[in-house]
Amino acid sequence: MPDESRRFITTTIEVEGREETKVVELPGRALAPWEADAALAIVGHPVARVDALEKVTGAAVYTADRVAPGMLHAVLVRSTIPRGRATVDLEPARGVPGFIDAITFNDLPSGSKPVRAGGVRFLDPDVTYAGQPVACVCAETSGQARAAARAVRLSYAPLPGAVTAAQAIAGGAPPVRARGGNVSRSSPVEASRGDVERGLAEAEVVVRGRYTTSSALHTAMEPHGALAEWHGDQLTIHEGTQGIFAVRDEVAAAMGIPRSRVRVVMEHMGGGFGAKNHAGAHTYAAAFLARRTGRPVRCVLDRAGEQVDTGHRAPCTIDVTLGARRDGTLTAIVAAALVDQGISGWEASTTKIFHELYACPNVRTTEVFALSNTHAMAAFRGPGHTEGAFALERAMDELARELGMDPLAFRLRNHADHDQEKSRPYSGGPLRRCLEEGARRFGWEGRHARSEAPGRAETMPGIGERAGTFPAGGPPRWRRGFGLAAQVWPAGGGPPAYATVRLHPDGSVDVLTGTQDLGTGARTIMAQVAAEALGARLADVRVILGDTERTPYTGNSWGSMTTPSVAPAVRMAAEEARQHLLEAASEVLGVERDRLATGGGMITRRDGGDPVPIADITCRLGDVTITGHGSRGPNQPGVAFTTFGAQFAEVEVDTATGHVRVVRITAVHDVGRVLNPLLARSQLEGGIIQGLGLALFEERIIDERLGRPLTTGIHDYKVPTMADIPDIDASCLAAVDTTANPVGARGLAEPPIIPTAPAIANAVADALGVPVNDLPLAPWRILGAIR
Repeated sequence: MPDESRRFITTTIEVEGREETKVVELPGRALAPWEADAALAIVGHPVARVDALEKVTGAAVYTADRVAPGMLHAVLVRSTIPRGRATVDLEPARGVPGFIDAITFNDLPSGSKPVRAGGVRFLDPDVTYAGQPVACVCAETSGQARAAARAVRLSYAPLPGAVTAAQAIAGGAPPVRARGGNVSRSSPVEASRGDVERGLAEAEVVVRGRYTTSSALHTAMEPHGALAEWHGDQLTIHEGTQGIFAVRDEVAAAMGIPRSRVRVVMEHMGGGFGAKNHAGAHTYAAAFLARRTGRPVRCVLDRAGEQVDTGHRAPCTIDVTLGARRDGTLTAIVAAALVDQGISGWEASTTKIFHELYACPNVRTTEVFALSNTHAMAAFRGPGHTEGAFALERAMDELARELGMDPLAFRLRNHADHDQEKSRPYSGGPLRRCLEEGARRFGWEGRHARSEAPGRAETMPGIGERAGTFPAGGPPRWRRGFGLAAQVWPAGGGPPAYATVRLHPDGSVDVLTGTQDLGTGARTIMAQVAAEALGARLADVRVILGDTERTPYTGNSWGSMTTPSVAPAVRMAAEEARQHLLEAASEVLGVERDRLATGGGMITRRDGGDPVPIADITCRLGDVTITGHGSRGPNQPGVAFTTFGAQFAEVEVDTATGHVRVVRITAVHDVGRVLNPLLARSQLEGGIIQGLGLALFEERIIDERLGRPLTTGIHDYKVPTMADIPDIDASCLAAVDTTANPVGARGLAEPPIIPTAPAIANAVADALGVPVNDLPLAPWRILGAIR
């Protein structure tokens, strides 16, 4: 692409199953792709995290660790009813020692009534869910702030509400919102191809089933929090967020000031999983109270606040009908979903995967998104696809059972070799390789020999009978089963994303980019890419990110977007800096530019002369700064940038107690080039463990009479611990996707969670010989399925 061709172009980006169209500037030059045979010395190698020492020694600073001189502590006061009007009496709080200030909705400046990402006005007295903030207090210490919050008196004028989707869509249901009319559901959203009725008529075998998934909570180790500090008319916010520029823009709009006067900094973060994409009540509370008091204010949620008011995976009910010929060829796929978003949220399609995963000429899906008086949904790792995959893959196994086909053979019979929804080619290899390699690693063909062996010779806590023993006159108490499931997910990334690479006189390198490291290892990946492209030593590269004032723009870290979006921009910036470096070296050394190269922190001569350290050249340049700039180019049109994966599970089920024990999981995913195998395995294992929780434990419970959440802590809301984690064999295929971008990588963050729960559920159904169609697979649900 010639330098003079810089212009703007429209490109399409797929983010978490939805499409976004952006007008972006074309880069001034094209990067030659790193093909599969590229000799890469740093990229593709298992490099340890560059911030590992900071984290294991406790030196890494998170929002809750950050302290500013004169800092106040803020605590939100929350409603205890799901629907009504709250009256707030702050006077009792003012008498608490250490109390400094408090705000309600009426204290916010006119025109500064921010609407949170969940669609609810900040501190709105019109209550639409239990846990909604209606006031905020601040005090000298966190203990005093909590005491002041407890002292606030709330009185209510309750109104009838609906705390489930079924209640919300029932005839005569009360309105769930205070404004906007009695809108409790969306119009049905329908998508189709072919002729479903004809496909069902052609089917020789038809199965129907209803599948439900629970409301799951993000439960990140680090709670939401923000520290706000004003310096004149400039506001600085330290926050663990997935989108520093999104928070900047939202806070600037709420405070009525230009974006240039808001700086957002995110240094380290203890997980987000989709819940930390926007400014929240804690952000606005800290910013407003800091402006009112003239002192820094930190607002960090407690665990109860985290669990009741920071988003959740929307629970859904999906009715599925599948039809096939006797030879296993799918003829029709039909799905109808009811999704409970809570009081607000974006419409993450749970049925899109029905159009994508398998080849079928006739597909029709319908979705209804219901609003209810619970806290708003938020994106949660693989939103929509994770719930939809459970329903689709359970139904596929039931159809395979009715056909008398092996579940793997059935899926391979209906393998899709191109994007079924839009008739586009895939940028990388299709699903077949993941299924076949996963089956080989798992030992799928020989699984029946294991199912006939007795279970583990272990004693369950509180149970005297050994696993695998045979009770007199009955079947074995422990049953072993095997299951598999597959996934697709759009993860090609896209623009805009920018980066700058800067060399210092001592040869050290700064990489500046406005992305975020959520704990996934983004700092390490970008350092590897920059070092590789520049020819520097990895130890000489420092990555500066997460600062709206110091770094160029990149988007939110969501939708498995970061690596395929930002890495190409970093590579381009590093290669431009490398060109400038070689030009300078040519002048300093008196050697033609095209006879010089870089690598390992050295400038080498193609004629065999002695290599020269990069630092020698930059030192001789003195204060002359070598800089490179890069940007992410547009996506190639007419191509599906899709990741694929297959997971296989082995389980043991105690038919006396309903307890499910996952013995092992094998996962094989295709994400293009793996930039760091160590970090990739960490992502795979993390997603699988989170999927294990979704399958077996995780479920937000609402008291439907009171409308209040009951799972307000990690004791009540169980997540997997080390005792629950099975043997995990997780790997990525050796692949490079240079159609997606010149680095050859697609995103990996979300795909691993998508097939885990259906693979486990299919294994449990295989063990019991009965359907298990509701998540999580709690003991009482297992016993109900057996009986």
